[in-house]
Amino acid sequence: MISALEVLADGGGVWLDRASAVRAARDGAATHILHMEWQAPAVVLSARPLGESGAVVSLLTEAHGRHAGLAKGGTSRAQAPLWQPGNLVEVRWVARLADQLGALKGELVHPAAALAMEDPLALAMLASACAVADGALPERQPHAGTFRGLVSLIGRLPAGAAALLPDYIRWEAMLMAELGYGLDLSRCAATGGVEELVWVSPKTGRAVSAAAGEPWRDRLLPLPAFLLAPERPGANDPSGPAEWLSGLRLTGHFLSRDAFGQQHRPLPHARIMLQDRVADMAGA
Repeated sequence: MISALEVLADGGGVWLDRASAVRAARDGAATHILHMEWQAPAVVLSARPLGESGAVVSLLTEAHGRHAGLAKGGTSRAQAPLWQPGNLVEVRWVARLADQLGALKGELVHPAAALAMEDPLALAMLASACAVADGALPERQPHAGTFRGLVSLIGRLPAGAAALLPDYIRWEAMLMAELGYGLDLSRCAATGGVEELVWVSPKTGRAVSAAAGEPWRDRLLPLPAFLLAPERPGANDPSGPAEWLSGLRLTGHFLSRDAFGQQHRPLPHARIMLQDRVADMAGA
């Protein structure tokens, strides 16, 4: 088992690479028909009580996507800390049939939820990320980029949540892209130019330049520079609460309309609370 210190060393990369190697060796020795049994690194997304002490736990894994299982005793004093949203765990899922809920057992790798308690912004970001992934991602469909991006965010939270907000917003944009709702920030939708991209159309999700968007600026969404490609001018300039709020409003608009709107569900409360907290920081 890899240590929590190694998880923090590179945002979870060592943990994921070692787990992938172990899984490949095991799968080479035995194949589980229809994935009725698997073991993998996972992020806990949510846990809801079932029965006297059980819990239905929703996880995010690299190969199996968002996957649920029944943790017997999951709400007990011994197990409840394990299944806190945001924790990095090693889990084993077993079922007699592939479409069953299945049984979960897990081992804690990194107690992110407990460590975030002392930083309200980190806790809000962690809760938001887990709620967005849990609500937006389809069940049992792999989204490797979203999973690895979330593990990286969790592994780097101790470095300071404020510095990670641009990466969190990029992660939301990547999640939407993997779901087929990606933003097109490569060039201006009106002119085709690549200079001074400062707006995004709320209808198309395409970037708009300052000059082309001026007549409709009240209808457009501000585009923070940190969402542009790294080689673009200003993309790597320091950002602050005002830019973070613009980024959250931008991704929040399309998450609400597309990822959650298609399910006729609102944005998760945790995501709204994160945006409200950043709005307070920005004085908005």
